[in-house]
Amino acid sequence: MSQTAIPRLFDQDALRLHAARAVRSGEPADFLLQRATADLVDRLAVVLRRFEHKLDLGTPLPLAAEVLAHDDSQLTRLVPPGYPAGIGNWRNIDSPLDTLPITHESLDLVVSLLALQTVDDLPGTLVQIRRALKPDGLFMACLLGGETLTELRQSFLEAEMEIEGGASPRVIPFADVRDCGALLQRAGFTLPVTDVDRVIVRYQTPFGLMRDLRAMGATNPLAERRRSPLKRATLMKAAEIYAARFSDPDGRVRATFDLIWISGWSPHESQQKPLKPGSAKMSLADALQPKQK
Repeated sequence: MSQTAIPRLFDQDALRLHAARAVRSGEPADFLLQRATADLVDRLAVVLRRFEHKLDLGTPLPLAAEVLAHDDSQLTRLVPPGYPAGIGNWRNIDSPLDTLPITHESLDLVVSLLALQTVDDLPGTLVQIRRALKPDGLFMACLLGGETLTELRQSFLEAEMEIEGGASPRVIPFADVRDCGALLQRAGFTLPVTDVDRVIVRYQTPFGLMRDLRAMGATNPLAERRRSPLKRATLMKAAEIYAARFSDPDGRVRATFDLIWISGWSPHESQQKPLKPGSAKMSLADALQPKQK
C-alpha cells in the first residue's frame, strides 16, 4: 500500500528567498528570537544534566548555537536555507528541517527556536527528532503558534472580501498549544510539557509590523498563496481595518505573537511513569476526608 503524500503547505523556495532578503537588509528584526534565546537559557538552567551531543535544529540566526556552545560538548547546527551559517564552536550542516541527516540515538539534546512553524510534516519531524535522541535525551523547542498575527489575518480577510470579493491565505496556519502537546505524545516523547509566552508588540501603524515581518523573513510563504501582486486598495483597506479595530487609546496598534514552548524526553526506564488505572491504594473521596482528631 502506498503512503499518503504529505501536503505541501509551504513554498520552500519562497522561504529561502524571504530569509536571504532579510539577511541582505542588514537589519534583521530578531527581537522575538532574542526573547526566545533568553528564555531558553532559563529553561535549560533548571535541567541538572550535562549534554555531550547537541543539535540546534533550524534556529534562523546562530543565537541559540552561541548559547549552546558554552562548553566543550559537541554541537551541530542545522542551518535553515537562506540564513548565514555563523562561525563558532560548532559544526554546520545544510538540510531541510523535516529531513534530519542525524544518526539514530546519537544526540543528548535537540533545541529549535522559531523554525518548526514552517515545517510541512510536523508530526513526522517530531518522530525523527525523538529517534535521533539517545534514551533519556531532551527535546526543547519554541515555535510561533496560537493567536500569532490574528489581527493581521482578520484585517486582510475582511479587506479582501470587501475589495476583491474573495480572500487568499496571507498568514500561515499556526498550531495550538494543546495540539502540540498531543503531537509530542504521538511522536513517542515522555513527560511532555507545553506552555505559551504571549508577546504583544505595539506599532505606530500596521505598516511598521509589515516591515518587521519582512525583516524577519516572515512574509507569506504559503504554497497556495495568490501569486498576483497585492492591490494597493486592498493593502490600504487592511491597514484601515487594522487601525480601527486593533489600536490602543494612544493610537498605536497591537500585534500578537504566541511563542509556544514544547519539550519532551526520549523514553528511558529510569523516568517516572504514571500509575496504572485502579492501582491507587486510597480513593480520592477518602483522601479528601478531613482527618479525625
